Formats: sequence, C-alpha cells, structure tokens
Amino acid sequence: MDCLFCKIIEGSIPSNKVFENENIVAFHDIQPAAPIHVLIIPKVHIASMNEVSPENMPIIAEIHQVAQKLAVDLGIAESGFRLINNCGRDGEQTVHHIHFHLLGGAKLGALTGISNSHQ
Repeated sequence: MDCLFCKIIEGSIPSNKVFENENIVAFHDIQPAAPIHVLIIPKVHIASMNEVSPENMPIIAEIHQVAQKLAVDLGIAESGFRLINNCGRDGEQTVHHIHFHLLGGAKLGALTGISNSHQ
C-alpha cells in the first residue's frame, strides 16, 4: 500500500511524534496551519470517515480521547482548539487515511471556504 500515513506508522517516513500507543499515533503536521497543529491517526488503515464501520467506532472514540489529552498536554485545552476531520474531495481530504487535525495555540479565524450555494 502506498499510504503516506501507513509509512509514518511503520517508521519508514520520520515524524515528530507527540503520542503513540497500540492503536494511535499523533505527530506534528509538517505544514502547520496554527502554532500547534498535530495530526492524530489510527494505526489501522481506514481510508476516510465514510469507511468507518461499527467495528471501527471504538478507535474513533479513542482518537477523541487522545485529542482531549493532547490538548491538555500541549497547553491549549483552556484557551480552546479545533479538532477537524476532512472527508472526501469536497472536504479537501488529501491523504486517504483517516486523520484528525488538532489545531490551537492562537485565536483561530472563522472557517473559510464554505459555500453558500446550498441556501
């Protein structure tokens, strides 16, 4: 499989890890969109949120628990943060391995790029 995040998990691509357990890896994004920008990924390859099965739901819950812990550890829990999952082409998912962006460390602007064409 030619998946960037699977290669990070196996160690063939280096990363600046901030958390790892038997199910999850979290590391600093190489193109940060905020002073703190960490990617949280499951070790099992799941292409996107659309591919999450009932059997995978515990890993999604664990990712949220890890995000909560990292927000505290990284000092952004009190001031606030975003946890974002991009899914599919219109959601601008660029790596097809489910991942969550934990962003914080500064006041984050309003979300942009949201089309009003559905109104």
